[in-house]
Amino acid sequence: MIRLDNIGKQNGHQILFIEASAALQKGEKIGLVGPNGAGKTTLFRMITGQDQPDEGQVAVDRGVTIGYFSQDVGEMSGRSAVTEVMNGAGPVSEVAAELKELEAAMTEPDRAGDMDQILERYGEVQARFEEMDGYALDARAREVLSGLSFSQEMMDGDVGNLSGGWKMRVALARILLMRPDVMLLDEPSNHLDLESLIWLEQFLKGYDGALLMTSHDREFMNRIVNKIVEIDGGALTTYSGDYEFYEQQRAQNEKQQQAQFERQQAMLAKEIKFIERFKARASHAAQVQSRVKKLEKIERVEPPKRRQSVAFDFPQAPRSGEDVVSLKNVYKGYGSKRIYEGLDFMIRRKERWCVMGINGAGKSTLLKLVTNTTEPDDGTVTVGGSVKTGYFAQHAMDLLDGENTVFEELEESFPQAGQGSLRTLAGCFGFSGDDVEKRCRVLSGGEKARLVMAKMLYDPPNFLVLDEPTNHLDMATKEMLIAALAQYEGTMLFVSHDRHFLAALSNRVLELTSDGIHQYGGGYTEYVARTGQEAPGLRS
Repeated sequence: MIRLDNIGKQNGHQILFIEASAALQKGEKIGLVGPNGAGKTTLFRMITGQDQPDEGQVAVDRGVTIGYFSQDVGEMSGRSAVTEVMNGAGPVSEVAAELKELEAAMTEPDRAGDMDQILERYGEVQARFEEMDGYALDARAREVLSGLSFSQEMMDGDVGNLSGGWKMRVALARILLMRPDVMLLDEPSNHLDLESLIWLEQFLKGYDGALLMTSHDREFMNRIVNKIVEIDGGALTTYSGDYEFYEQQRAQNEKQQQAQFERQQAMLAKEIKFIERFKARASHAAQVQSRVKKLEKIERVEPPKRRQSVAFDFPQAPRSGEDVVSLKNVYKGYGSKRIYEGLDFMIRRKERWCVMGINGAGKSTLLKLVTNTTEPDDGTVTVGGSVKTGYFAQHAMDLLDGENTVFEELEESFPQAGQGSLRTLAGCFGFSGDDVEKRCRVLSGGEKARLVMAKMLYDPPNFLVLDEPTNHLDMATKEMLIAALAQYEGTMLFVSHDRHFLAALSNRVLELTSDGIHQYGGGYTEYVARTGQEAPGLRS
């Protein structure tokens, strides 16, 4: 359906692709992977024709429809969310728009003379609309929006009043409703809660078109894709299998390439030693000449490209008392909406609680109560002795000084630390070389999240409260964070929609549901085994 033949592409001084080739066939579901800045978004733009390769060609079969979801959703306002979604549904939405125009024309007195033509055209368009199952469009649009956690009120309200994250969902719903032959999805799992993520997973599994997508959620990727295309060093390499298989295969390939490289280096060293030893002797001149020629013809094996992955070693946090936080008979509401009524909850040292619940269940509110960033309406929140809290919330990223460079931000936070130590810290969180000189105002969401995390973990608290810490983080940074937090000796309370993160780090689950609050011993994996569901909103 889509072929990339020997494409070359350069952005400024950066070479993204050199003679790169890949193909997307009917029914394939491909995960596109590669380090940040490798050219994943550029590849999408070349397939949609928004960008052109410098060399080679991108061939799309005639008549193939493509739906492209990107992080740049554009302006939306003045229409309801459901209308916005229906307007993006491809040809059927154009037919619906003409139908509306013709209905309006029928009521205009000054068009009375054209009524026969209008009625004739209306009959044709209506038949076409029925043929395309257009009358089911509203219901289908609502079904998709409901799957992405929209309430009826949000569906019918002005899309302009929604936050950026919810507008992203509207843009995604448009592509899903369109059901094109090919879907290109750039990070569709960002900004989704766990229930929406699992719904989307099921939707994409049942989608019979071709899919090419990027995602920083390994669990989501693993369950959907049956092939991986990796962008690395300007080349496109295809692996059959899911993300986990790709990781194993790539590690094995690297190992084999390293072994080949080392064998060849040993052989070359031996040959060069012989040439050096006998080049001055006339008796060996023919042998020396023959070996020199042989060396010139040998195709050199390159060592495998080393992925930059830096481990972060947790400095030891000071020990807290056994009782970390106690909530007794806590009441909390916003306006007429009651969130907590008589909540009793205790967090003890070394417990790692993940908080689960649908949107609006009170997950972030609980974190704010525990960190004293909001007060209960009634009841008490008591923090135990020697507890030092570190709170990561999305708003923390807005508190960075825009004019500071990354390095200055770290220096201001830790004036006693040495330059080498701060550079190592920056490197662990993905700021190497000139990246430390970037001003905070130009950082991406992911870079800001990494910087806030670095500041919080350098002088570690013994109680970590994390609200969606993996939003914006790429897979490599997530893996580093999980590995670091697995070694952490303190106490944790966190909210995350990343199932890999939940399973790796929790040893307790607090579930917030409409019929009460449930506590589970054991982590997220045990919770899934016990309840039979991966998220509270999916339970019958």
